[in-house]
Amino acid sequence: MISKQSPIQSGFGAATTAAEILEGHDLSGTTAIVTGGHSGLGLETTRALTDAGARVVVAARDVEAARAKTNGISNVEIEQLDLSDLTSVHDFAQRFLASNRHIDILIGSAGIMACPETRVGAGWEAQFATNHLGHYALVNLLWPALKGGARVVIVSSAGHHQSDIRWDDVQFTKDYDKWLAYGQSKTATALFAVHLDRLGQREGVRAFSLHPGAILTPLQRHLPQDEMIAAGWLDADGNPVDAIFKTPQQGAATQVWAATAPQLAGMGGLYCEDCDIASLDESEPPSFVGVRPYAADPEQARRLWALSAHLTGIDAFDSK
Repeated sequence: MISKQSPIQSGFGAATTAAEILEGHDLSGTTAIVTGGHSGLGLETTRALTDAGARVVVAARDVEAARAKTNGISNVEIEQLDLSDLTSVHDFAQRFLASNRHIDILIGSAGIMACPETRVGAGWEAQFATNHLGHYALVNLLWPALKGGARVVIVSSAGHHQSDIRWDDVQFTKDYDKWLAYGQSKTATALFAVHLDRLGQREGVRAFSLHPGAILTPLQRHLPQDEMIAAGWLDADGNPVDAIFKTPQQGAATQVWAATAPQLAGMGGLYCEDCDIASLDESEPPSFVGVRPYAADPEQARRLWALSAHLTGIDAFDSK
C-alpha cells in the first residue's frame, strides 16, 4: 500500500474548490452521507455534492443547528448522530438501513480538535473516540448499505505528523496533551482507511483519507484566540494572517475529489492532500506535508482495526 502513496498529477491543486472538482459531474441518483455536513468543510461538501445532483444525508449531533445551516440547500436530509456515543451511532445506522437505500459515498468530515481532556463512552479519550472510533463503528454498522460499490472518505489531517498510535496508552490515561491526542486520532483515521480498503475492495468499496489543508472553521472552537495569535494564524484583531490558509470551499475540495474522482478508480487505501495523492514524508523533523509512513502502514492498520473492534464490540468483517 505504501508503494502506491505518490501523486498522480491530478490537474487540481491547493486552490481548487469543491465546486470546481465537480464541474461537469452529474451525481443524480447518488446517495451520500456526510458526517458534520452542516459545519465548516462538511457544509461546503454538502453544497458541492447537492449542486451536482446528489442526495445528501447530513449526520449531525445538533439537528436544529444542522437544519438552520442547510436551510435553502435542496436534496438534504438531516439525521441525528453523535459520534462520541455508540448508542447514537447504532441508532443512526438502524434508521438508515431501514430505508433500504444504497450508500454511494460516505464522507467522515465531523471531528474535534485540541479539546480539554474529556472522557466519553467507556472512559475513552474524546478525540480518539469521536474522530476515529465513532467513524469506525458507523462504517461497520452501515456495511450492508455500502457493499456493492462505494467510496468511504475519512478526513484526517497533517496533524497526524505529531503522533503515531500510542499503543502503550491510547486513551491518554496519564500526561494528557491535547495536540498529541489530536495527532494520534488523525493517524488513526488514516490507518482506518488503509485497512477498510483492504477488507472492502472485494465488495467494491474503496477508502481514502486526506488532509484538507489549514482552514479556519468551527474546528478551532476549543482554541483560545491568544493561542492562535501566538501560533501566527491570526493577527491581534483575530484576522487570518497565515498565507497557507485555504477558504472553506478550497478546504472541502480534497474530500470531494477523493469521493468522486474517476482518476481514483481501482485505487484505495491512500492518503490525499491538495486534490491529489500525497507523498510519503520520512523527514526528521516531520515536514507536516504528505503522510508519515506509520500512518500508511498496513500492519499498523490491521492492529488498530483489531483494537477498535475490541473497544467497540463491532466488526462487520470479524477481524479478517
